[in-house]
Amino acid sequence: MIAIDEADGLGFGADFQDLGAAFELEVFDHGDDVALGEDVAVGIFDDAFFFLYLLGFARPFVATGDAFVVVGEFKDFVHGAHGAGGLAHRLGTMAKRWSGARREFPEPQFSGSVSGVCGLAVAMPNTFYGAFDVETLKDRPPGKGEFRTQFQIDRDRIIHTSAFRSLQSKTQVFLSGEYDFYRTRLTHSIEVAQIGRSICARLNHESEALREDYQIDPALVEAVCLSHDIGHPPFGHCGERTLNRLMRPYGGFEGNAQTLRLLTRTIFDDRGMVPSRGFLDGVLKYKTLFSELENPVNHFVYDEQAEYLDFAMGGRDFPPELTPGKPRDAFRSIECQIMDWADDTAYSLHDVADGIAAKFISIERLERWAEAQEDQAKVAPVVEGILKNIRDEKIEGRTGQRIGMHIAACSLADDVNFMSPSSNRYRYRLEIDPQILSECKIYKRIAFDLVFRSQQLQQLDRKAEHILSRLFAAFAEYYIEPESRRADHMHLLSPKEEAAIWKVESRRERARLVCDVIAKMTDGLATRTYKRLFDADFGSIVDLV
Repeated sequence: MIAIDEADGLGFGADFQDLGAAFELEVFDHGDDVALGEDVAVGIFDDAFFFLYLLGFARPFVATGDAFVVVGEFKDFVHGAHGAGGLAHRLGTMAKRWSGARREFPEPQFSGSVSGVCGLAVAMPNTFYGAFDVETLKDRPPGKGEFRTQFQIDRDRIIHTSAFRSLQSKTQVFLSGEYDFYRTRLTHSIEVAQIGRSICARLNHESEALREDYQIDPALVEAVCLSHDIGHPPFGHCGERTLNRLMRPYGGFEGNAQTLRLLTRTIFDDRGMVPSRGFLDGVLKYKTLFSELENPVNHFVYDEQAEYLDFAMGGRDFPPELTPGKPRDAFRSIECQIMDWADDTAYSLHDVADGIAAKFISIERLERWAEAQEDQAKVAPVVEGILKNIRDEKIEGRTGQRIGMHIAACSLADDVNFMSPSSNRYRYRLEIDPQILSECKIYKRIAFDLVFRSQQLQQLDRKAEHILSRLFAAFAEYYIEPESRRADHMHLLSPKEEAAIWKVESRRERARLVCDVIAKMTDGLATRTYKRLFDADFGSIVDLV
């Protein structure tokens, strides 16, 4: 029950009483001077508008059965804004924290959607998510005055991490810093988040399976999209392949697994960010352990992350049909599916756009590429569209139009699986229009063949591989291979990093910590560290990292 003070003289009348009955609210008619105690919220009232802004509690909204009180202590807020009648909006200014006894997060979660009834607006619960989805990896009591949902907290914490900021200097296609207008991992992540939110908004608006009080949370989708690449090392996919080769004896390296490691272990002073289950599961594109595959190149999580995989699944074992590898990795929450398609949309279209801007993709080269393809019937219409865009010099605008088409290509289908009884996040499957999906794959092929396999980029990849290999070898000599500090030990890492390494006992654990140091480097830091260690003409004792 939510207790609402109607406040004297504002004349809500029968409509407001009907609204209260419809939403199981108890409406009190108290005077402005009535004191209802310390547990209060903020309200704005007038004859035609009602807005309840629940501020300063453990969560923005709570489930039916808990009580909030809006008291009648008001001040004039807006005078004469609605004509000669001079209706005054009155702002309730008293907002204090809900009592400690009511801080426990209820089920279902209220995400703050709004429903209009009789000209009034009322906060509605989002019953799509329950306590299972918002449970955090460890107990993390909300801070004083917290008013955000758990998923909003997850999103906000990611934005303020150094791991997210460092994406501004990590390679997407071209080495970061080469030109101002090419995309980096940071701009790519922001674009993926925008696309993901738009897909979410479209599904919530168009899908018959969803409704106002039962919908996919855009804050959760945004959090997943913003964080999907934070585990990627310097120098893009070349850096990922190189670190995986170097770490193969110690459990491998994978960008998505490193993202999971950041979220659970290393960011926020090596504590992790204590993510919710919905958020952690949303970034899990792959659910196969390294040891379950034979010399995997990618698409795995580290063996030591099995506990987090278990947490994401709520302790449930995978059924026999979800064997390690592609079958199991394809089993994803709806938010993860949205992120993956948003990611595919962003990098397939933008890699081609950046390739055109950098002159890797020209009319002549694209025509020759198309002629060499076996499936010309599929390829020709896509290539003709790109050629027209180049001739018309309208790459950016029409790329934006295609993003809209990729968003509109999404729909929801029902799904039944071993997780669907526990979470609505597994009750639905994202379906993509087959024609758009085919076009997306062709865009990827164009980018791979004409950009990523070009002589110029592969020369840079070779240099990146050399830099990371030399750095790893130098650090391994001092921190992985010796069982303790060598007599001639040299401080190649920071005191904090060294202390963490010497706290662990096995080479595997030390190698993982050394890999963490390299993986978090930006392109520029990795290059400068290499020069400082190996270039005789570079560096002095006063150089800053």
